[in-house]
Amino acid sequence: MNLKTLALAACAATAVYAAPDPNFHIYLAFGQSNMEGQGDVGQQDKTVDERFQVLWAANNGSCSGKTKGKWSTAVPPLAHCQGAKLGPTDYFGRTMVEKTDSQIKVGVIVVAVAGCSIDLFDKNNYANYARSQQSWMTQRINEYGGNPYGRLIEMGKIAQEVGVIKGIIFHQGETDAGNGQWPSKVKSVYDNIVKDLGLGNDIPFLAGEVLRSGSSAGANNNIAKLPQQSKNFYVVSSEGFNQALGDGQNVHFTAQEYRDFGKRYAEKMIEVLGDKVKPVGTAAESSSSEAVVESSSSEAVVESSSSSRHHGWPSYSSSYIGTIDPTAINVPQAQSRFIGKAVVNAGKVTIPVAMEKSPIVAKVFSMQGKAVLDFSDSFAGGSLGFDTARLPQGSYMLSVQVGSERSVQKVQIK
Repeated sequence: MNLKTLALAACAATAVYAAPDPNFHIYLAFGQSNMEGQGDVGQQDKTVDERFQVLWAANNGSCSGKTKGKWSTAVPPLAHCQGAKLGPTDYFGRTMVEKTDSQIKVGVIVVAVAGCSIDLFDKNNYANYARSQQSWMTQRINEYGGNPYGRLIEMGKIAQEVGVIKGIIFHQGETDAGNGQWPSKVKSVYDNIVKDLGLGNDIPFLAGEVLRSGSSAGANNNIAKLPQQSKNFYVVSSEGFNQALGDGQNVHFTAQEYRDFGKRYAEKMIEVLGDKVKPVGTAAESSSSEAVVESSSSEAVVESSSSSRHHGWPSYSSSYIGTIDPTAINVPQAQSRFIGKAVVNAGKVTIPVAMEKSPIVAKVFSMQGKAVLDFSDSFAGGSLGFDTARLPQGSYMLSVQVGSERSVQKVQIK
């Protein structure tokens, strides 16, 4: 097969998607009622910088413009529309935007169920716990498809298509205040999240204290033990928050305390991440002009980075879907450079490459945007590649540039 025919076949058999943006920082947030948010939303809370976005995780239509699996500007509520109000995630995101470089965009995913135990986020036993709960909680659980942990992972994977997960914030424990096994159960949930989303071994996990004067104040004894579970665990203090919401439960913060608490979460996250919150500007890591090439059938889905994205947020309304007729394409000389789909097989990652004499830049990046392997010099016999043994198990992004052609692909190494 000559180069021109090979390039035509590639055009007819691939789908092109916008690559993840390393400067779009995603944070997962989960817990119970305080993470849902119980504070009244004031006028000051309704104006939000578009750099702060939420990926809607709940499956209900009562909030206009907030649809499961879609991004929108992070105007509260961020968890769901059935009683959720202002919470710590609101001002966590606003502060992250305010205190990081203007090139950085911030996205959050919030999954929270009032009154729930940490057992609801146990990926293997959540159903047994949910089955025994009262109808009002079951209704909240069902807004997350009956499996809040599963929904968090589902949305996390969607978010990884456009950005990089940088950390996790957490507020839960009131219901489990007397459970001595709670710290280890939290660690188990964290480990599952890291594994199921292919995250690195340094993802920070910030847990907020409960009201120190509240009826569940004993939960802080458990929360204080979390850093013993992992070097990535940190506690965010609730010191000075003692007004309580006044709703008779004495466990919820006031709206102003939620605002201040969110700022504390953000300041701690920035401290922990350090240089990792700085923008990435190298050509291999930039997503402004890259494309992820994935296998398809005879159809192609093409999204232009200039027309189908607004401030980095995905929008599929301008996508073109249709069958490509190879005989109708006039292939320019540049098309003689072709980068195929990566294949993981027999302990090796292989990427077919057809090219004239052109420079090659081929690198592997972690899901956090860090370069972990350069295999630019591996071209032989019409392909690039490397042994999977050179990398730990997990998800990675492969960035390959041949002349003016570039492909960024996600691969899973097991």
